[in-house]
Amino acid sequence: MASLTFQSLLLAGAYITLTTAAQIDTQLVGTWSTKSGKVLTGPGFYNPINDSFIEPSHTGISYSFTADGFYETAYYRAIANPTNPECAQGLIQWQHGTVVMNDDLSLTLTPFGVDGRQLQSDPCSELKKSTYTRYIQSETIKKWQVYVDPYTKLTRVDLYRFDGSPMHPMFQAFNPPQMLPTITMNPTTAAPSATGNAKRDAGHRYDLPLNKNVLKRDATSTPLVHRIDLNMLWWAGVGMTIFGGAAYLM
Repeated sequence: MASLTFQSLLLAGAYITLTTAAQIDTQLVGTWSTKSGKVLTGPGFYNPINDSFIEPSHTGISYSFTADGFYETAYYRAIANPTNPECAQGLIQWQHGTVVMNDDLSLTLTPFGVDGRQLQSDPCSELKKSTYTRYIQSETIKKWQVYVDPYTKLTRVDLYRFDGSPMHPMFQAFNPPQMLPTITMNPTTAAPSATGNAKRDAGHRYDLPLNKNVLKRDATSTPLVHRIDLNMLWWAGVGMTIFGGAAYLM
């Protein structure tokens, strides 16, 4: 990848912003994050200079929108394995691109195809290593609503997928949004081997592994989702149940 600096990226992003006319509802503008608030878009999640992820301390989702039609998403999820709990997978995804508000107020999110990244860790795979790939996934938000949550008193956004199913509720963390520059940051002379206009949760596309600086931490360390001793967690639950029962009878 060509040598870049954050200063040059910011300048280029400012130029693109000034020359873009697309608009979305101002209610959506800002950075939104699920309840833990540990997953946030911006340079604290993905470093485009080193092409690496910074692993959050908790799982979660974050979306950011600008008034002039750009977005960014950050996902950190644990994928359970019911047949073998010790084989739970960790999945980190990042994308950014343009967002259009349609006549029916739905949102169409189109990523900058060469910039998206995905890191998938599977402790039970044959290689027992994480796989780092280019990730390309367009998305349709069928409907949305912004309001003050009656319980937390925080500004909340509810997003609904293309099929109408709700996403986890998110709360506003920043306004203006915390985002990386709204330009293609990893240009390539070759077209990506996987392209398309799929909807999220309806399949995804990604290139062959990049296998480089995937996480900004010790490469020999284990992702958070795999550092939990499930046996210890189970016994702790049993102990708390017994203690609670004894306390009730006293």
